[in-house]
Amino acid sequence: MTRASGGPSVGTSWKHLAMALLLGGAAALACAQQPASAPAANAPINPAVQPAQPLSNIVSENVFDVKPRDLAKEAQDQAARRTTQPGNNAPVWREVNSDQANYASLPGLEAGVLIQRTGQKWRLFRNGVITVWGGWLVVLVPLAILAVFLWKGTIRLKETPTGRKIERFTPTERYVHWTMAISFVTLGVSGIAMLWGKHFLLPLMGHQLFGWLTYVLKNLHNLVGPLFTVSIIVAFVLWVSDNLPRRGDVQWLLTLGGMLAGEHSAEVPSHRFNAGEKLWFWGGLVMFGLILSASGWVLDRIVPGVDYYRSTMQLAEVIHAIAAVGMICLSLGHIYMGTIGMEGAYRAMREGYVDEAWAKEHHELWYDDIKAGKIPAQRSQPPAPPAPSEQPAKT
Repeated sequence: MTRASGGPSVGTSWKHLAMALLLGGAAALACAQQPASAPAANAPINPAVQPAQPLSNIVSENVFDVKPRDLAKEAQDQAARRTTQPGNNAPVWREVNSDQANYASLPGLEAGVLIQRTGQKWRLFRNGVITVWGGWLVVLVPLAILAVFLWKGTIRLKETPTGRKIERFTPTERYVHWTMAISFVTLGVSGIAMLWGKHFLLPLMGHQLFGWLTYVLKNLHNLVGPLFTVSIIVAFVLWVSDNLPRRGDVQWLLTLGGMLAGEHSAEVPSHRFNAGEKLWFWGGLVMFGLILSASGWVLDRIVPGVDYYRSTMQLAEVIHAIAAVGMICLSLGHIYMGTIGMEGAYRAMREGYVDEAWAKEHHELWYDDIKAGKIPAQRSQPPAPPAPSEQPAKT
């Protein structure tokens, strides 16, 4: 009975103890939140207890509350300051750095603006975001392509060549392609040297040689740019009909043409150009190519009717650099597949012809249309046979 009667009293004591702890904690918290009593006026300040507060005497100000300037008073203050503080021209330089246009006898837009404040933001963005992140992309994309090559190697023909040829590219198409390719490589190499050359070429070449190199590449860049634009327009006219979206393009992209479906799986059937080639055509050639061309023409100052302010040129340079990085990265994949990535691809653009086995394996629907007579196997005029007088005599 004693044990049973003692049970409720023990539980009640635990409740009282918990309540006391809660009340004690609340009282301690309230005491901690109360401000400490102000020290005596003559009491020494202990830095360990009351550390000094830096910038405590600075009062914040609303930056949107722009007070009107009293230019006459500022001029009087500056005149007085020159007497008491000779050589103090801080207000003069603040005025120079205010983006305000002043009188200038030289002709030209913004000739009266000595310092453009937004130019510093453009420089930081160009040398920061574009140079750093764009540089990483230009380095990582080739490494990723190298990893794919080490993983898959060159895509070989599974069937034995038949010896029967199909014309894949006419001479006109090949001339346009190589004009576009050579001009793009020239623009890419010169652009890389101008944007990143100071980081890896300047330490090796020195300032004088690097200066002459960039001077030559800059002028070459400006001269080759219009040729690249013309080649893009001609290429668009030649290949736009074969690069329109078709049934099966999504399936090709989901499996990368059958690359992800397994080693012994068949390639996804496609027409003359597969979805990967169409992605390069519309994304790299058309979108990035036209953006590069338009912004480059502005930078060359050859677009009529445009006021070439500094901000206009800075915006065009940023757009041009971003599009250049995007097109370079896409072109690396295109170059890889057109050279060491696939057997017979480079010969098709060099000579214009592919074997029937190659056409059936990589572009089966295009091959079926040729066999059905919908597309001629020879689209250009074949070279004329040599004259009888030019043929070697039979012995």
